[in-house]
Amino acid sequence: MSNKKLLPPKTGDLADWYTTIIQLADLSDYGPAKGTMIIKPYGYAIWELIQEAMNPLIKAKGVQNAYFPLFIPMSLLEKEANHVEGFAPELAIVTHGGGEKLEEPLVVRPTSETIMYNSFSKWLQSWRDLPIMMNQWNNVVRWEKRTMPFLRTSEFLWQEGHTAHVAHDEAADMQKWAMDMYAHIYRNFFALDGYVGYKSASERFAGADTTLTYESLMPSGKALQACTSHDLGQNFAKPFNITFQDKEGVDAFAWQTSWGLSTRSIGGLILAHGDDNGLRLPPKLAPTQIVIVPVRPEPELITYCKELVNQLQQAGTRAAIDDRDDESFGFRLNKAEVKGIPIILKIGSKELEQKLVTAKRRFDGYEEQISLDVIANKLSQSLDEIQAMMLKASQEYTTKNTREASDYDEFKRIQSEHKGFIKVYWNDNAAVEKQIKDETTATSRCMIEDGVSGTDFVTGEPATQQWIFAQSY
Repeated sequence: MSNKKLLPPKTGDLADWYTTIIQLADLSDYGPAKGTMIIKPYGYAIWELIQEAMNPLIKAKGVQNAYFPLFIPMSLLEKEANHVEGFAPELAIVTHGGGEKLEEPLVVRPTSETIMYNSFSKWLQSWRDLPIMMNQWNNVVRWEKRTMPFLRTSEFLWQEGHTAHVAHDEAADMQKWAMDMYAHIYRNFFALDGYVGYKSASERFAGADTTLTYESLMPSGKALQACTSHDLGQNFAKPFNITFQDKEGVDAFAWQTSWGLSTRSIGGLILAHGDDNGLRLPPKLAPTQIVIVPVRPEPELITYCKELVNQLQQAGTRAAIDDRDDESFGFRLNKAEVKGIPIILKIGSKELEQKLVTAKRRFDGYEEQISLDVIANKLSQSLDEIQAMMLKASQEYTTKNTREASDYDEFKRIQSEHKGFIKVYWNDNAAVEKQIKDETTATSRCMIEDGVSGTDFVTGEPATQQWIFAQSY
């Protein structure tokens, strides 16, 4: 039986489709401990391409990669009250080691603010030592009760940037730079559109003054918080005594930021672009951009395919050949579709005789024959076109599924009839947001415009901000 027949339709049970495609495409497997995930080579290759896209941008900003310990003394986590309160339900705590009870419990890293800032306080002396800007690619543990591969697991991979600055405006600029960098990565590599804006007081990161987010809409109509960037103010600098002597010789507290993007992003990639036949990967994040599938494992045909794959690799594309002789031609074509490879080249006796290839685009199914003398340039151009088409489709989906509500009744009606984002005027109010969440399960995703004039959709009072609401993962 083919993979295609095993895959349920995406338009049916989306969760069933999602978990099935992850296994059929060989992205990951379930770990032996509840809520954990094994990322297999094909899935990890996507994560490596994300790293390759982001690392140069992070380093060009002057942020250096480092690594801090996995175990955090509980006393460090407890130094910032909001922080420990926000993470308390998700903590994994080590109480014994080496067969003995520990003098102090150790928290398995849920995020690294506390352990990094303990060191920042020791390293920082003068304003000349600032800014401190570090990033780490690591794993974190948050004990989730409801899990789904990539989207929500007890252990996941991410990058987390942490900076300390002389002045608040520098920190605010850094927070914005990080979100601009993420938006660039999502739009130009993931081909995934989204809204950028500030989280509400109820939804922002525990310990932050403000949180910027990138919110993308998934096929379920739910929003995915794709990444975040935080202005921490001096909320950690004060309890961790991150101080420096300024130019006048006066002791001052540093201003800080933190920002992160995780393997949850791969879950969004799968959900947003996949279809009934499997994954559809944007070329920039596809481990294999072009796969050559010979009709039969005949020596002359295989030689032709190997020469072609070398030509394409030398031209800078990630090309491969699938010439397994224990799988049928149809099965190998279907496997390439399931794995979301952007371009599939079919090579048979006709192609060999006429010195051409039959190329099929995974994204829209378009098929054409290409002469061998223009193959490298033509396919490179096609990969760029696919990348652009996928972003355009994502932008159109976001626009189509963003609606406006002028009052709460209209908000509830829209939510009951349609998927997606609802745009409203609203005054950030925790009590009102709780009411909305209790009654509709929707939450504010972010504030997308400030300094405007409107009417609060719940209270009817004058409002100066526009927000988007949605149900979320």
